Amino acid sequence: MVCRRPLILSSVVAVAALSLLAAGCGGGGSPGVASVAATTAATTTENGLVAFAGCMRSHGVPTFPDPDNSGGIPKPQVVAAAESNPNKFKAAQTVCNRLLPSGGIGPQQTAQQQRTKLADELSFARCMRSHGMIRFPDPTAQGQLTIEMIQAQGIDVHSPAVLRAVQACLPASHGALTPAKVAQALNNAGR
Repeated sequence: MVCRRPLILSSVVAVAALSLLAAGCGGGGSPGVASVAATTAATTTENGLVAFAGCMRSHGVPTFPDPDNSGGIPKPQVVAAAESNPNKFKAAQTVCNRLLPSGGIGPQQTAQQQRTKLADELSFARCMRSHGMIRFPDPTAQGQLTIEMIQAQGIDVHSPAVLRAVQACLPASHGALTPAKVAQALNNAGR
């Protein structure tokens, strides 16, 4: 049986597209200034993603995609690149992560969307603890919670008790976590 590790994709809380860049503009300024600030932030993010993609390719992942028109790197192509050689992908990621914009490779979210997502993930983690998973970790401040983080707490993500708690806590995530995302994360976790 092949054991696949989750790569840069989200895990049980399925932060789905990793941690995302918070782009915001200060209030009270002129609309032109806000527009220029937003454009500058988007350009900086895109340049960082282009550099990250180039780094991944130069470190042994030749099929790693460039950012698309939405400002993110297409998830299906990232998954395909990761699955082609998980060890090289992980090694390249370790070297290249420093080039990522502060939020990750997904499409940009507003600061409010990030706060809402983090609140939903924290709600899920609290629910898991209230259902007997007392060592279940909170997501990072960037909203990342991986299978490795959960397993590092001694939690068997395949145990029936954990799976029952996940089922009970799905509503607490307010849609951030779906049965399909859970199944995908667990399939990637192997045994």
